[in-house]
Amino acid sequence: MTDSIMPTYARAPLRFQRGEGVWLIDESGERYLDFGAGVAVSAFGHAHPALVDVLKRQAEKLWHVSNLYQIENQEKLADLLCANSFADRVFFTNSGAEAMECAFKTARKYMSATGQPERWRMLTFEGCFHGRTLATIAAAGQEKLIDGFGPMPDGFDHAPFGDHEALERMVTPETAAIVIEPIQGEGGIRPVPEQCLKGLRDLCDREGILLILDEIQTGMGRTGKLFAHEWAGIEPDIMAVAKGIGGGFPLGACLATEKAAVGMTAGAHGSTYGGNPLATSVGAKVLELMLEPGFFAGVSRAAGALRQRLEGLAAEYPDVIAEVRGGGLMIGLKCAAPCAELIQAARDAKLLLVPAGDNVARALPPLIVTEAEIEEGVRRLTAACEQVRAAK
Repeated sequence: MTDSIMPTYARAPLRFQRGEGVWLIDESGERYLDFGAGVAVSAFGHAHPALVDVLKRQAEKLWHVSNLYQIENQEKLADLLCANSFADRVFFTNSGAEAMECAFKTARKYMSATGQPERWRMLTFEGCFHGRTLATIAAAGQEKLIDGFGPMPDGFDHAPFGDHEALERMVTPETAAIVIEPIQGEGGIRPVPEQCLKGLRDLCDREGILLILDEIQTGMGRTGKLFAHEWAGIEPDIMAVAKGIGGGFPLGACLATEKAAVGMTAGAHGSTYGGNPLATSVGAKVLELMLEPGFFAGVSRAAGALRQRLEGLAAEYPDVIAEVRGGGLMIGLKCAAPCAELIQAARDAKLLLVPAGDNVARALPPLIVTEAEIEEGVRRLTAACEQVRAAK
């Protein structure tokens, strides 16, 4: 490994050369079952023919022009997103953190544009994760994220996770929005119950504030619907998406209702690369594939099969896996031993998992995973559990 790269990642000693569906192949030819999907990014696995084709065709025509001009693919993807969600307006970004920055700015701009400039603070939740910019780490408020980067931007108040009464007490005349992930990802795959999401929607309506959902990890089919909030039957005012939206191509988006986006007029925000022809050509194809009849039902079937097998594994190895949590194909294994031990043992069995907070190992397979691949993944995870148990 070169010394030329900033050592900000604790990288595994693996170098992958190519991928096929749910499989990754390293430089020695070893095949790994990828239940990480690039941290919930590779929704259609690796080298999906339809995505490769659309990218190649677009690359031969036009890569980049900037947002000084109209971009056909961007308009197509925006129309698809709005037609299949609560949103009326979309701003395209390159990442989830940028989408959250846009969400914060949209909320503040709304309050300013509607004569309420004193409302500029956001209520977030302990254990949340919204990105790595200064504003998004301030939103999270976790010491491990903000250490050495202070002083933090002001404007974020952190509520206890799961305490609705405490949250209500924290709403003030300065509060502009409540910001939440339907399932905390980096925080340890902690779902927000559907009734709590409904309660948050009601609270925002009652207080005249905005509901911002971070669906960067939960969105784009990961839970068996296009967006996770659909399970609760609610709609946000503003939402950030990324990860799966580009199927591996860097792309993010901030979605908003026409009302919430009232202040986002010409010059209010911008991005040089955001929504360029390459990214949005892939994003549009990703969404078209997801909207095909039966796709989300297939995700739910796969999720049910995986969850059932993992619950059985947890019952067999309670000294290794203490709890199975999450929703859809966004599953967390709360470990009884250090999660790093299970992740390493899984890697030894040629199965890739992803770490999270709260001592959790994440299983985030591509949404196209088959029942046979799930069975193979659980077989390898069983071997990993045996290895962890034997090492005790």
